[in-house]
Amino acid sequence: MPVLLRYKGSVFFFFSNEGSPREPPHVHVRNGRANAKFWLYPRISLADSRGFKANELQELLHVARANQQLFAEAWEDYFDE
Repeated sequence: MPVLLRYKGSVFFFFSNEGSPREPPHVHVRNGRANAKFWLYPRISLADSRGFKANELQELLHVARANQQLFAEAWEDYFDE
């Protein structure tokens, strides 16, 4: 589970096994029992969430958009795409 970024107690990461066939590039976010998933392309967008409040999701979306290049490069490097 490569960790990409830690932000205010939340961890942005992806799983080392993202299914077969592999899902499109995305990141997961976890903070305690709350979790979310953001697609990286064509632009950062929320795929799913549980446990985060709307204002927390907006902040996490902003953080994900600010780090889209970092996340995409990490995904491509890890999965050798």
